[in-house]
Amino acid sequence: MTTIICTECGAQAQPLDWRCTHCGGPLDFDELPPFDAKAIIAGDFSLWRYRAMLPVKRRISLGEGLTPLAKTKIDGRALYIKQEYLNPTGSYKDRGTVTMMNHIAAQGVTEVVEDSSGNAGASVAAYSSAAGIQARIYVPESGSPAKKALIQAFGGTLVEVPGPQQAKTDACEKAAETTTYASHAWSPYFTLGQMTAAYELWEQFGKVAPDAIATPVGHGGLFLGLARGFRQLYNAGLVDKVPRMFAIQAANSDPIVRGWESGADEPVLYEVQPTVADGIIVKVPVRGKAVLSAIRESDGAALRVAENTIVPAQETLARHGFIAEPTSAVTLAALPQLREILPETASLVLVLTGNGLKNVER
Repeated sequence: MTTIICTECGAQAQPLDWRCTHCGGPLDFDELPPFDAKAIIAGDFSLWRYRAMLPVKRRISLGEGLTPLAKTKIDGRALYIKQEYLNPTGSYKDRGTVTMMNHIAAQGVTEVVEDSSGNAGASVAAYSSAAGIQARIYVPESGSPAKKALIQAFGGTLVEVPGPQQAKTDACEKAAETTTYASHAWSPYFTLGQMTAAYELWEQFGKVAPDAIATPVGHGGLFLGLARGFRQLYNAGLVDKVPRMFAIQAANSDPIVRGWESGADEPVLYEVQPTVADGIIVKVPVRGKAVLSAIRESDGAALRVAENTIVPAQETLARHGFIAEPTSAVTLAALPQLREILPETASLVLVLTGNGLKNVER
């Protein structure tokens, strides 16, 4: 039986709790199945090839996972591009949404709420529809029209909330008092699905770990999933190291970077500002404490990129054949800083998280 506990006070949670009912802390698995290479289902070309390591029954799937890893060279630096934007709804969110929604569906839930700048909302809407569950998605009124349209196309009910990004989260948390919260930020089942990206990279690199991985970071679900996935592989004796993990944020929204620079255990709380990388505008990263710990454990770093470098990085990616959204492009915008830290021979993976076709008009 899977046990979920609070990471702060240790209290055991109920299956549909989204945070600790005792202290309000984030929830996580008490224990996960160890990674077993022999249990990989070679003929399953989705993340469910790792189902033995996923303590949730597959009821629905849209074929998520097994995204391409492309080798390229940009500004003279060899890079590996993990194309998470090629998941079914156009973002990495699908990895976590499928495990989260399968868990929720198993509880007999008929309606969920979620808050999102766009990608998570589209993902939850799609997988909810596939499971026969109604989804109400809270989005910023100022958000991307294309992403709002995609949420509706997948069958989600849109609730547009005026004000800063945090306003839609506050509204959704209020709704979660009476409706199940399918939260990409809070659910441990979401982070669980993200661990499969590490398993894929291990297979794609010929069953070794890359030297370093850079991802955009908002709440940190993907970042943490990758770090934990490689830790599972390390514990199984299948890799000799966990890659150095680099959390990339926009200068206008960088609470993780501020926490890293100050040596704090938790992200710095401050009023974040708008950025073209709207997918990582997060005032209070739910798993920020765990992200900072993972950075330090891997000898990584948290890096910020200037606002005026993000769109040029997106354009550079497009000229190399990768149509990613601005949030994804922060990883390439951080390349000059990464080159100062890593030797040129180090294998470096940039994770592109969202599809640029959603805002190609920019």
